[in-house]
Amino acid sequence: MSDTTGRGPTAVVLGASAAGLCAAAALAEFADVTVVERDVLPAGPEPRRGVPQARHAHIVWSGGVAALDELLPGVVGDIVARGGHLLHIMGDMVSRAPNEVWFRRFTRTRHRNLTCSRDLLDAVLRARVLADARITLLEGAVAAGLEGGPARVTGVRVDTGGGRERTLAADLVVDASGRGSRAPHWLRELGLPSVAAREVDAGLAYATRLYRAPGTTAATGFPVVNVQANPASPPGRGGIILPIEGGRWIVTLAGTRGGEPSGDSAAFLGFARALADPVIGELLEHAEPLGGVLTTRTTSNQRHYYEKSRTWPGGFAVLGDAAAAYNPVYGHGLTVAAQCALAVRDVLRSHPLAAPGTARRLQRAAARPVSAAWGLAIGQDALYPGAVDTPPRRTELLLARYVDRCVATGAGNPRALGALLDVMSLEKPPSRLFSPLDMLAPMLFGPRRPPLSGPPLSDAERKTAAP
Repeated sequence: MSDTTGRGPTAVVLGASAAGLCAAAALAEFADVTVVERDVLPAGPEPRRGVPQARHAHIVWSGGVAALDELLPGVVGDIVARGGHLLHIMGDMVSRAPNEVWFRRFTRTRHRNLTCSRDLLDAVLRARVLADARITLLEGAVAAGLEGGPARVTGVRVDTGGGRERTLAADLVVDASGRGSRAPHWLRELGLPSVAAREVDAGLAYATRLYRAPGTTAATGFPVVNVQANPASPPGRGGIILPIEGGRWIVTLAGTRGGEPSGDSAAFLGFARALADPVIGELLEHAEPLGGVLTTRTTSNQRHYYEKSRTWPGGFAVLGDAAAAYNPVYGHGLTVAAQCALAVRDVLRSHPLAAPGTARRLQRAAARPVSAAWGLAIGQDALYPGAVDTPPRRTELLLARYVDRCVATGAGNPRALGALLDVMSLEKPPSRLFSPLDMLAPMLFGPRRPPLSGPPLSDAERKTAAP
């Protein structure tokens, strides 16, 4: 450690998924970093056991795109060069909101989503981050517990297999190990009190199938097609077609309790046709499946309020899904991971990594993007039957209704859509939805356009999906 060896500061990051890699990139400006990963990582864009959700559709909202490029300049361009897509919201999207309003495909907004397979995203991040000489990867190793005491964490015990255990001393340990994080247990082992937590579970199940892009869609820039579930009409069912690299579509279908999709390949197309709008099923009519259906049910919103703990040890921070995991349907996990890493970097540019109080500052700074995504997710999911132990409060219901009005206004007004996307993209706080000029005036006075009667997919686009 820096105070006893004379070397520079050291940090250990637990987990080499997107959150861990982003954290390591941020920390490498200030410390020598060891990334501990239980898997043996693939050399290229291939699946791995430690990211079971990787087969489902993923997006990075524009707030995450900006954060990635600030953290790792040029990395978004690297992903696009390898087949990823940087899509205009809403120009390159056909999207139905949870309140069943179709968005017009306005092109005046500046927001862009990054879309590709999760395998490609992780491979490009790994290549960029692990090329840094200050970052060392320890593969096939599992974190077994923290070293230190209630005042300060001094390192982490690591099981390297075969019953062998070693201790990695560090000025800072960052837990980015995902939903399965053991941080609550480890903190109790150190003698610290339990951390407040909350879960909101809409009961969503996912089913995903990979397709060869039909017709000429791979060559013509086919839009994302997204039919979102409606909490007001349970069970909520939705789906998305996500064009990705290699002339393929990732198609993910989702349903809440009583309306879940199955892993039966024969039932996949029927579920898509039976959505409130059949557009996804229609577009899959002539698409060739590439393999079977993969399912998951680990989709609840789970948050630990580490930033609110009255006592917090120095030398420890929790980031990414280990701090807060979201219903994947909102696509905010990767964006939050990148923004949390930026928050870490910004704190460390003004506070020494090993100084007293720095770890608490890191945790509180990371809570800002976490809180923004959390509010968006539970604002919808808490409305589903069985999602929470107690019914939503009146204020939560009123806020949900107001957001519905914002969505309806943004669907027909580009100025209001820009304000809505600022919030959905995690670029601006929710207060942006109360902008007098950009949201309230269009909401109250227009100009008003009648809602679209169906998906704004052109005849030409439909023809490209035909044989």
